[in-house]
Formats: sequence, C-alpha cells, structure tokens
Amino acid sequence: MSLENVQVDTLGSQREEDRFIKGVKDCVPTLLGYLSIGLAAGVVQKTAGLSIAEIALMSLILYAGSAQFIAAGMIAASSSSTAIIITILFVNLRHLLLSAALSPYFRHLSPLRNMLVGSLLTDETFGVAINQTAHRKRISENWMHGLNITAYLNWVLANIAGALLAQWISNPEKFGLEFALPAMFIGILVISILGRSKIKIDVAVAIIAVVIAVGSSFVFSSSMGIIVATIIASTIGMVVEKWK
Repeated sequence: MSLENVQVDTLGSQREEDRFIKGVKDCVPTLLGYLSIGLAAGVVQKTAGLSIAEIALMSLILYAGSAQFIAAGMIAASSSSTAIIITILFVNLRHLLLSAALSPYFRHLSPLRNMLVGSLLTDETFGVAINQTAHRKRISENWMHGLNITAYLNWVLANIAGALLAQWISNPEKFGLEFALPAMFIGILVISILGRSKIKIDVAVAIIAVVIAVGSSFVFSSSMGIIVATIIASTIGMVVEKWK
C-alpha cells in the first residue's frame, strides 16, 4: 500500500471518529445507567408531588441527577425556593472542574461553541470523553454533541417514564436501580484503564485510594474519606506518572 493510500485511510478513520453518529454510538454503554437512575428520579419527583410537566421541565432545564433527587426531597420537605437553589448550586459546582478538565481539548472552538458543548456535560459524558483524551490531542465538536445530546434525551425520557410508572413503583431501591450509576462508572473506569499503557500505575493508585478511603473513614465521615482518598491518590498517581 502506498503512503498516499495510508494517509487517505488515516484521514477517513479520523473523520469517522469525529462524526456526530460516532458520539451517539459511544454513548450507548451509558444509556442503561441513565435509564435506571432516570426512572428512579422520575418516581421520587412524582412522589414529592411534582406533575409530569414539572418533572419534564426540571429534567430539561436542571438536567442533573443528584440535584434533582435533592430538589425533590427538599420540595417534599417544604423547603424555601432560596434554600433549594443555593443547595443545587453547591451540588453542581463540580461541573466547573469537569469542564475545566476538558477545556484544553476544545481550544479550537469559539467561547460560544465551547459553552454549547459544556452546557450538556455530565459526569457520565465526561467519563466517556476523558477516555478520548488518552489517544487524541483534541476532541471533535460533532462527536461531543452526539454524545451529549443522546445522553440528554435519554435522561429526559427516563424521568418522564419514571413519573408515569410512579403509581406502580413506589420503592425503586428494592429493584437495585440505585446501583446502576456506580456500575456504569466502574465500567467506564475499566475501559479507561485498559485503554492506557500504564495499567500498573492505575491499579496501584486504585489500591492506594481504597486503603486511604477505608482508613480515613475511621477519622472522618465516609463521604469525606472518599474525597480525601481521591485527592491523595490522584496526586500520587500524577507525580509518579510525571516522574517516570
């Protein structure tokens, strides 16, 4: 095969990777997690007294699983609008970190186009997108829109379906739906580790994180222990990777 043919094949492969439909396909592994958590969110929001129209609007505008669960609980407890807004703001501040981590791969876009990409970024689509950074210096805008929009539509439909099914599913936890999201993240993590050439470092960092999380839980709360483990283990991994 000539050099020219190789270059053409490479360009063709890159264009395929950059297509909107490829983003849609890459989102498929996360859809089950979105569906199960979305169904649970719809049930919880309906139980809190929200109408199907209100649930649909919350899913479209807020589009944040943890925040919607919290909002539903606070609405059921008759909390003030100000308290709900401030709480949701703090819960969603992590999206600033997610966007900052991906922003270097979208420097070729204008601020407006960057905003459109970031507005639909979630924990799950971030997990899929960050896998792309191991092999590419920039991420395609079309691919990212395919990923984000597929997840967005699936989440909204899952919330509405959960609201409609709320009269038959009064306790979504008994079906194990709350484990779907952690299971999905475990799958994304495994794929990410297998896609790198530094599996030993990744496994070592994971073990360190578990040890620190367990040890910290004896001193702090379990949630604080996870935060401490994440910061320390990721810092160790970064230093070791740079040093090697």
